[in-house]
Amino acid sequence: MSLDHPRTGTQADEALVAVRGVVKRFGDAAGGITALEDIDLTVAGGDFLCVIGPSGCGKTTLLNILAGFEAPTMGEVSMRGRPITGPGAERGVVFQQGSLFTWMNVVENVAFGPRCKGLAARDARAVAQEYIEIVGLGGFEARYPYELSGGMQQRVGIARVLANDPEILLMDEPFAALDAQTRELLQEEVKRIWRRTRKTVFWITHSIEEALFLATRVVVMTARPGRIKASFDYRFHEADDFRITTSPEFAAAKRDILELLRAETVAADRQEALHG
Repeated sequence: MSLDHPRTGTQADEALVAVRGVVKRFGDAAGGITALEDIDLTVAGGDFLCVIGPSGCGKTTLLNILAGFEAPTMGEVSMRGRPITGPGAERGVVFQQGSLFTWMNVVENVAFGPRCKGLAARDARAVAQEYIEIVGLGGFEARYPYELSGGMQQRVGIARVLANDPEILLMDEPFAALDAQTRELLQEEVKRIWRRTRKTVFWITHSIEEALFLATRVVVMTARPGRIKASFDYRFHEADDFRITTSPEFAAAKRDILELLRAETVAADRQEALHG
């Protein structure tokens, strides 16, 4: 199986999320900032879509619009053809930090969503236990967040979102604060979980390697105002071995994206120098 070239088409079942002509502005017309401009994007069922771009390009703003935390200034965002007008249980969000309830232990944190949906305590704990095992935290059910490493806290955060059984996971640089070794291990874990659950994933990252290793599709954004500059379908996500990241094919793909990003990063730095 060749892993070296972008492919056309998609492995996904059906269109799940559609973003059409989205513009997002903050502030008034005179002194405001346009964060996103003319964004057209679809996320298909079963996709693992990674968005990468320079700092300040609007990646997180786009995720917040998909989550329903922000409304677009112009354009339409829909899920299964229905407009997204606010947060919903069908969209689960994992942030850069675990955002766990510090007064709850692991199983209580993960069971929180099912309990809110009306499941009895015993049933909610059974659901929580299933996902705790999936993320590899069996034996840590009684631990509190302060007793866990950053990587373990992120595992709990992922389990908590999965326990709500959303249709799509919205992940805002969930491994950004972790050391390189932990990050690589969790990337492999996330790939394993995705293969098992086949949840649709919208993942924001600054790491080209992370995007290539995980994604069925990589979207590259421009400097602010953020637009879609390019989209690639690679097949590195099919590889089981993390050593695929050292292959010539992977290096070539990384170089292609790096070249696209370089001009945008320079533009973003200039914007920061002018307005910072």
